Amino acid sequence: MNLPNKITMFRVVLIPFFILFMLCPVLGDADKYVAAAIFITASITDFIDGQLARRMNLVTNFGKFMDPLADKLLVCSALICLCGKKIPVVVVIIIISREFIISGFRLIASDKGVVIAAGWWGKVKTAVSMVMIIVVIIDLQNKPYQMLENVLIYASLVLTVISLVDYLVKNKEVLKDEK
Repeated sequence: MNLPNKITMFRVVLIPFFILFMLCPVLGDADKYVAAAIFITASITDFIDGQLARRMNLVTNFGKFMDPLADKLLVCSALICLCGKKIPVVVVIIIISREFIISGFRLIASDKGVVIAAGWWGKVKTAVSMVMIIVVIIDLQNKPYQMLENVLIYASLVLTVISLVDYLVKNKEVLKDEK
């Protein structure tokens, strides 16, 4: 297993620890900061593994499959932990639904021998969602911060819808001959 794939797997290993600090009070108020630190670390590995794979010419089919899956697991875990507390349930459902739709679409493409890379809108959506999750986890109790949380939550929602439409339109040929 090459270095970028090991970094991707490290991100997956961090997820249960993130969930632990999000859902099980261990350190009192410090739990949210530990969870945020774990989430930030995992988010940074998303950037690092991709950069290394491209720069070192270590792009693999495992990495193409596992990197987006690791992202989905991380983001969906965080959204579920925050569901209804700070992030409206309907927003969580829409964001997670998009992830399932894209994953299903990639499976259909894979069956046809087509590998679909993440698009620009999807990368922006992921980055904004990760920042939003960090801000929501930290949850400072002041008016400007609360406004920032809301802006990021709804920016993530809008980018989720835009990235889904963009993805489907750009790759609609994958669905041809499906009956």
